[in-house]
Amino acid sequence: MKNLVTRFAKDESGATAIEYGLIAAGISVAIIALVNAIGGNLETVFTYIRDELGTVPTE
Repeated sequence: MKNLVTRFAKDESGATAIEYGLIAAGISVAIIALVNAIGGNLETVFTYIRDELGTVPTE
């Protein structure tokens, strides 16, 4: 029984998976924040382009 508890205490394979999961979650949060911050600016740019293309005289 003591051997089983010792092996369990030294096993770090689950900790590695949790660490990778936390890193992936952090990267996901950063990407979402970046897209939300840039999204409004992109909408403004595309609206400007759309409006300018609508005012091009057609021959």
